[in-house]
Amino acid sequence: MSSIESLFTDIPVSDIFNFTVWGIVFLVLIFRFFTSIKIVPTQSAYVVERLGKYSRTLGAGFHALIPFVEKVAYQLDLKELTVEVPPQECFTADEVRIEVDGVMYISVIDSVRASYGVTNYGVAAMELAQTTTRSVIGTLDLDKTFEERSLISARVVEALDAAGEAWGIRVHRYEIKNLTPPPSVHEAMEKQVTAERERRAIVARSEGEKQSRINTSEGEKTEAINLSEGQMQRTVNEAEGQAQEILSIAEATANSIEVVAAAIKSSPGGDDSIRLQLAERYLQKLTALAAPDTRVVLPSDLTNIDAVLKSLNYSGFGAPAADED
Repeated sequence: MSSIESLFTDIPVSDIFNFTVWGIVFLVLIFRFFTSIKIVPTQSAYVVERLGKYSRTLGAGFHALIPFVEKVAYQLDLKELTVEVPPQECFTADEVRIEVDGVMYISVIDSVRASYGVTNYGVAAMELAQTTTRSVIGTLDLDKTFEERSLISARVVEALDAAGEAWGIRVHRYEIKNLTPPPSVHEAMEKQVTAERERRAIVARSEGEKQSRINTSEGEKTEAINLSEGQMQRTVNEAEGQAQEILSIAEATANSIEVVAAAIKSSPGGDDSIRLQLAERYLQKLTALAAPDTRVVLPSDLTNIDAVLKSLNYSGFGAPAADED
């Protein structure tokens, strides 16, 4: 130990100082050399400054910078970013206070403008979205505010696109997450919605009953028409059947009479046989005149059958009697 201590004590102080300085310089050079090597990931951009002035933008891949002269001033993510818009109070056109929050989706399209055009493009876009939202909601009534979410989003996106050109960003879309009215307004809206639902239920029920009655009446009407048409057709069929029956009987009777008449005329003694049958039936009917409550006007001479038959104006079957000399 004494020999080592004696060795360091023999080295001059100036030499130790110079060695230390050069060692530090060497370590700094090595560190700066390694830090000047940059590997840029995909969908990223590094903005390089040379002696405090913008030099170039590094894309994805391997890059080497000049130590002590160039440095990466900004590292930008080119992917689409989600920026939460915190809740804020807004007043509608009818002086109702509501709380609105949302979310927007942006991406960097110009890394130089995004680095030097605005201090923080995310915060700037968020604040501009808030102010634009307040302005748009201030022109709408409360009912329209809930109905026109797409209009509010479109207005905010339009305003952000105009400012985004100078900031090097693009706003893809803006969506309103919540529209929260005060508790009193919320309760009134719930009552209004309940009343509207009850009204629709009553209207739907009445329409159903109306349609049911219409269907029932139409069914009864159709049934009555069908029954009447069936009854009418039945009556027509019965009438036609009776008419056909009467016609058939009449035709048969006429044919039978014609046949009998033809047989009587063609047969010898036909008239006498008919006269005999009529006389027999005449005498049979006379036996029924013995009832005490029967009043009959008779010819003066009932025994003269020929005179009686002549009084009936009968001479031959189906023909009037001829005058005798």
